[in-house]
Amino acid sequence: MVGTFINVAAICTGALLGALFKKGIPQRVGDTVMQGLGLAVILVGAQMALQTRNPLIVIGSLALGGVAGAGLDIEGRLESLGRRIEARFGRSGEGGLAYAFVTTSLIFCVGAMAVMGSIEDGLTGNPRTLIAKAMLDGIAAVIFASTMGVGVFFSAIPVFIYQGSITLAARLVGAGLSPWVVSELTATGGLLIVAIGLNLLQVTRIKVGNLLPAIFIAAAITAIIEIYHW
Repeated sequence: MVGTFINVAAICTGALLGALFKKGIPQRVGDTVMQGLGLAVILVGAQMALQTRNPLIVIGSLALGGVAGAGLDIEGRLESLGRRIEARFGRSGEGGLAYAFVTTSLIFCVGAMAVMGSIEDGLTGNPRTLIAKAMLDGIAAVIFASTMGVGVFFSAIPVFIYQGSITLAARLVGAGLSPWVVSELTATGGLLIVAIGLNLLQVTRIKVGNLLPAIFIAAAITAIIEIYHW
């Protein structure tokens, strides 16, 4: 789990630095940076989404994942955790600690880089992919924390749980994923990243947390199709 520890440390360090810079960044600059980040997130997500070989798998996974996520109320649980942290440590209100926690938790957790990097770390003990992700997340944490506040710091908690769990599972199972499974998993995660970008731009309010199960459903569906040659 070396890669996950490095990733968590990068997020915490970046968030603390960003929080220190907060008072020195004018509101108009912060708003512009957030808009630019929103556009960049959409671009990254769109590139990932286009990797699908079968859009029907992505569509089905999002539908089934939405049902599962809404039933479990993943978004609500994330927001509830953020509000509990906010009540103890932070400020309240629109755009406060809870919003920063939920938004950056999703950004840092969703995507093939987090999943595949954790699997690589678990199977081979090589954390190179997660180290690269840590560099990206650290830079993003500085920018996010400077505009959204210290709530970004606490997003390291779900990152640790999420990536650490995948790494430990990969170590126990000892199995890899085929290129096709990876492509559909990546495409599904890419669409969720596009949704996060739209949320950052305040174009809409998509409950991305409730769609997170779609990533794993996409991998499962693709694997089943591959095994049975459907």
